Amino acid sequence: MYSRNDKLELARIVFDSMKDRDLSSWNSIISSYTTLGYVKDARDLFNKMDSSNVEPDIITWNSLLSGHVSHGSYKEILTILHSMQSLGFRPNASSVASVLQAVIELGLVKYGKEIHGYVIRNRLEFEVYVETSLIDMYVKNGLLDSAQAVFDIMKNRNIVAWNSLISGYSFKGRFEDAKKLLSQMEEEEIKPDLVTWNSLISGYSSWGQSKEALDMIHQMKNSGLVPNVVSWTSLISGCSKNKNYRESLEFFIQMQQESINPNSATMSSLLRTCGGLGLLQKGKEIHCLSIKNGFIEDVYVTTAVIDMYSKCGNLNSSREVFWNSVNKTLASWNCMISGFAINGHGKEAISLFREMDEAGVQPDDITFTALLSACKNSGLVDEGWNYFDTMSGDYNITPTIEHYSCMVDLLGKAGYLDEAWDFIQTMPLEPDATIWGALLGSCRIHKDIEFAEIAANKLFALEPYNSANYVLMMNLYAMSDRWEDVERLKDKMADVGVKNGLVWSWIQTDETVHVFAAEGKPHPDIGEIYFELYHLVSEMKKLGHVPDINCVYQNIDEIDKVKVLLSHTEKLAITYGLMKTESSAPIRVIKNTRVCSDCHTTAKYISLVRNHEIFLRDGARFHHFREGECSCNDFW
Repeated sequence: MYSRNDKLELARIVFDSMKDRDLSSWNSIISSYTTLGYVKDARDLFNKMDSSNVEPDIITWNSLLSGHVSHGSYKEILTILHSMQSLGFRPNASSVASVLQAVIELGLVKYGKEIHGYVIRNRLEFEVYVETSLIDMYVKNGLLDSAQAVFDIMKNRNIVAWNSLISGYSFKGRFEDAKKLLSQMEEEEIKPDLVTWNSLISGYSSWGQSKEALDMIHQMKNSGLVPNVVSWTSLISGCSKNKNYRESLEFFIQMQQESINPNSATMSSLLRTCGGLGLLQKGKEIHCLSIKNGFIEDVYVTTAVIDMYSKCGNLNSSREVFWNSVNKTLASWNCMISGFAINGHGKEAISLFREMDEAGVQPDDITFTALLSACKNSGLVDEGWNYFDTMSGDYNITPTIEHYSCMVDLLGKAGYLDEAWDFIQTMPLEPDATIWGALLGSCRIHKDIEFAEIAANKLFALEPYNSANYVLMMNLYAMSDRWEDVERLKDKMADVGVKNGLVWSWIQTDETVHVFAAEGKPHPDIGEIYFELYHLVSEMKKLGHVPDINCVYQNIDEIDKVKVLLSHTEKLAITYGLMKTESSAPIRVIKNTRVCSDCHTTAKYISLVRNHEIFLRDGARFHHFREGECSCNDFW
């Protein structure tokens, strides 16, 4: 078996031995170089043709074009095309197909339309691979109607053309159009292949329609095809992307039951799932599996491992994986900075950014989103201002709405509500829900009803069905004993048809996930949990703990408010964790909404009286309780 270098050396020897090198021999050697990946050498040979008194023909030029396509040298293709035309050569179908690939990769849709015009004028549209390239170009630039128009006039449609258009419709969420094409394929007796079905599966899954994606897998089986790793990974990835983490794990189990081995993309998605659910032990297993199968060398997997450990509150492991990674990409630096941010380690995030800068890694807008998040989560106002100004001044990065939102959040939470308001009024972008949400959240912390009402009214207009905005404003009214306004907002929610979102916390013990919800069926051990919680309350009172009844937003007496506080889901989950954790292993609880100040204080006392570490991840960030203190320094 000859290696690539052996084949090239053999071709070179034959070429050098020729006394009379005609155009055909030059084309053969140039084609050999481009086919085997030696594009630069092929260009050098091409340039030597002139000194040998041999004129290149269209085949020579096309070899150069196709060689640059095969090896991703897309920008050079347009230069070659210009040179080719300036010397009087008219691009043929093969030339156009190569150039269209460059247009697709470079996103030059305007140039692609000009090429389409050239194709029509020169009657090249009847070449199947030209038509297919045009469809692909329009699909990848989101111009599906133009892609459909090219498809409709095709006389000989190949499976590539069908799949390209079906994929385009699927990823844009136009499933009726995609299924219409699928039916049309069957009518024309064209059998969908794995690519066809996987496009539909991936499309449905990415849009959060896992039931429909699974149905596509069943239809694939019925058609006689066996779903492959791409099929199942698309399902797993889509669920993870849409935060349907439990479904993601369930599909992985089904994938294993069908004896399909995962690939690196599967691992990345599963690691994101473990991070989303805070499943540290499961995440460790996936990490080990990635190492065992050699996937850890994949930068996407490595970044997903860093992210998983950060989101599970295990920063030591995140650091270790990050510093041990050989090829640190911008994404891995961003991921580690973000890990410090969500865990409340603002100064460490800043320190890492400086190391990144010194290493010569150019930051992007995501870097500064992570950096500003770190500042806002740690109350570093001066540092936040400095990096916000640095973005455009030193790095030529225009702030996006996410950066402005971070600054509003930073200023507001630090108590600078007037400054936050002025900042919103002078920002060059139209404030969106993230901006007003940041202001409203800060107003709740500092009990500022005036700014809160402005922010809330903006949010009610922008997000009329988001119950969290109504609840946040009602809580603020309740803290000020404005119960008539609380009832007014309840009526407004009823009129609009908004229902309160479910509030839940969960904890994993002995490979089982236990969910504690504010509504619905209680946990089977709820009696024992309350018995243990009362003991904890008694111990905490001896250390001076006083329940914060301001966290109960109901117009009831103080005794009943204390009872309501005890039913908060994170308290029940933490207590259950204490009951079921015999060792000194940390307790890890996930909550889907922001932790209230009473539960936050209670968790600090529990960590002190029971000498137990508690990791609580709420809807906003991480809290690591140890020896009566929290990693957020009460800034959240």
